[in-house]
Amino acid sequence: DVLTAKTAVLPLPYFPAPGQILDVIVTDWRMLLKSAAYSLRMLGVGYLIGGGVGLVTGVLTGWSKRWSYWLAPLQKVIGPIPATAWIPIAMTIFPTSFTASTFILALSVWFPVTVMTGSGIANTRRAYFEVAQTLGADKKYLVFRVAVPAALPNIFIGLFMGLGMSFVTLVTAEMLGVKAGLGWYIQWAEGWAEYRKVYASLVLMALIFSTIITLLFKIRDKVLVWQKGLIKW
Repeated sequence: DVLTAKTAVLPLPYFPAPGQILDVIVTDWRMLLKSAAYSLRMLGVGYLIGGGVGLVTGVLTGWSKRWSYWLAPLQKVIGPIPATAWIPIAMTIFPTSFTASTFILALSVWFPVTVMTGSGIANTRRAYFEVAQTLGADKKYLVFRVAVPAALPNIFIGLFMGLGMSFVTLVTAEMLGVKAGLGWYIQWAEGWAEYRKVYASLVLMALIFSTIITLLFKIRDKVLVWQKGLIKW
């Protein structure tokens, strides 16, 4: 309040007082909740699809030279292109804006998960495989009980990278092509110069995204309990 309403160091309405932001959260909570639910639904579906496909393609490229031969060129061509650049094409191909945006989200997650998973699988110590083979392990065992567990640190790095990319892609897609969600709410409020609503949406967005990141860190800490030097959140 001191920097905004009282001294005008930060000019209104671009920098509303905290009380005004809180008032929006209280009075417009239904719209904010509806927008947040839509964003979470899109984020969840896109992240799960992109992460799942990324894990599969990552294991294939990291384990099999044949699969790597066919999939590596696809990664090199499609991967470096920002996922948001595909929005115009996706909006044309897919029947609804939700499915188009979900595809864009999945694409943004797929690339880092594939690269990091493949790298982790390919760099698994050969000694691990030799010990397992000595004990009679078959190919399936070597992949899922040796290579994948050894690659888990890399896999989680890819999942974190994909999560960060999905946040950016989600908001961009909602601002450009979707008529719902927190990104759309920000765009709509900015169009009416309702900056207090913009900041209210940003506060809610920060809480949601921070909670999701915290949950992924908790999962990582449970799975990688054996690893030392993990970054804490």
